[in-house]
Amino acid sequence: MAEGRSIALKVCGNRDNITEVASLNPDYMGFIFYEPSPRCVGVGFNMPTELPKSVKKVGVFVNEEVEVIKRIATDLKLDFVQLHGSEPVEDCQTLKRFGVGVIKVFSIDTTFDFDTTMLYEGAADYFLFDTKGKFYGGNAIPFDWNLLVNFHQRVPFFLGGGLTQENISGIRNLSTMNLHAIDVNSGVEDSPGLKSIVKIESILEILNSKF
Repeated sequence: MAEGRSIALKVCGNRDNITEVASLNPDYMGFIFYEPSPRCVGVGFNMPTELPKSVKKVGVFVNEEVEVIKRIATDLKLDFVQLHGSEPVEDCQTLKRFGVGVIKVFSIDTTFDFDTTMLYEGAADYFLFDTKGKFYGGNAIPFDWNLLVNFHQRVPFFLGGGLTQENISGIRNLSTMNLHAIDVNSGVEDSPGLKSIVKIESILEILNSKF
């Protein structure tokens, strides 16, 4: 992650001002390949060639065929794939063997059984905990972070779900946990797919401080 940050930043749902966001040097940038999403980059998407090498490119998929994911990962030189649906462990293992990093998403509410994550240990490089809601991500509300005490912390994780510059200071309370990165999306947007540079800069300022 960038020097000075103890917690990495992933900006997800990029589409309309990709190079402008990349110039801020987030640690990860996410590109959604799930057609129902209002932030989907669409068929025929071309990754800008001028992105800094330090920015890891993440393709976001929901219950997509593994061969399709492989093709897109190869064509766009993705560093990671983020699996946001009900993908089985075998899909994660296949993609890891293929040579791309794997982020497995779990949708969290008060009924979630964190023992479920144990099946994916070794099959994913990171977990991502997001808010369970009507949509696969993009529900724009945080879940109760106190639930994370039920996670075994053996796998580093991304924290998603309605994160904004107004509420990320609360992640100080997760300092004893294996938190690798925060994942922002709708909370840093002017409209779906168009990111607010001012809002991202504000979050980076917080993360770059003595957090």
